[in-house]
Amino acid sequence: MRYLITGGAGFVGSHLCDELLSRGDSVHVLDDLSTGTMENLRHLKGQEGFEYTIDSVANERLVAELVDWSDAVFHLAAAVGVALIVESPVRTIETNVQLTEIVLAQAMKKRKPVFVASTSEVYGKSTDLPFHEDGDLVMGPTVTGRWAYACSKAIDEFLAIAYWKERRLPTVVARLFNTVGPRQTGQYGMVVPTFVRQALSDRPVTVYGDGEQQRCFGHVKDVVRALADLIKRDDVYGEVFNIGSTEEISIRGLADRIVEKTGSRSEVALVPYAEAYEVGFEDMVRRIPDIGKINRLLGWEPTRDLDAILADVIEHEQAVPPVAADGS
Repeated sequence: MRYLITGGAGFVGSHLCDELLSRGDSVHVLDDLSTGTMENLRHLKGQEGFEYTIDSVANERLVAELVDWSDAVFHLAAAVGVALIVESPVRTIETNVQLTEIVLAQAMKKRKPVFVASTSEVYGKSTDLPFHEDGDLVMGPTVTGRWAYACSKAIDEFLAIAYWKERRLPTVVARLFNTVGPRQTGQYGMVVPTFVRQALSDRPVTVYGDGEQQRCFGHVKDVVRALADLIKRDDVYGEVFNIGSTEEISIRGLADRIVEKTGSRSEVALVPYAEAYEVGFEDMVRRIPDIGKINRLLGWEPTRDLDAILADVIEHEQAVPPVAADGS
């Protein structure tokens, strides 16, 4: 198979390249490096079956050419990270919605299957746990920038499903839950690499809010295995799937565990949301996926627990140069 991966120089995208190439498939990455980096793909340069183009998905003529070359498309290009979302809401909305429109429109011309990456953020402030794919989405007010990302990704989902229902373009959507692992950056507020880097340098580990918010962290290698299996199915079109771990931990508990595992002298420091992001910032207290749907379809379930995930991230971060206090 030949796959086009938009946003393929990003964290998840680069691991998806690894997974597909290991299966004998060919990959062409399209990325403008606005949030991704060629460092994530350096180990793939010169490998048979791997090509890349540094350009934007907004270049419709180029997208059309690459869609023609491919058998299917993974659309991962998006604005990512809470920090970026709060700081650049216009960029967030335009990137997520406009680029998805372009990919779907170009894929429609040749009816190439499209996978659209979405996020657990779309569940918003719902308290109906664990989150089911057919559950209600509960968004905050439009004056709170926090929800711009969730709403834009929900629109992406609506578009993808509408293309299937109305125009029979094969599309499938997956909502990713807190995916972590080697090569993830803390630049846009990704919590695990940020905590690990702070702990390794014995700086304060900064927990936003009261630290009681709970999350489930899945290993990126488990996640991309699910994506690679989904795209080859013809019984998933127009469907949405949760992909993530169900092992829950508080953010304060995560910080404490990372300090312990790194042997750090760091202290855990609580930082108010208003200071970290903006006044009126809202967060979800818990975010837990129901993964029964993808388990029934693919037999998929996570193979790595949180301790194994943290061990991988710590080992990776110990091998890279020290970074600034903001995680960059």
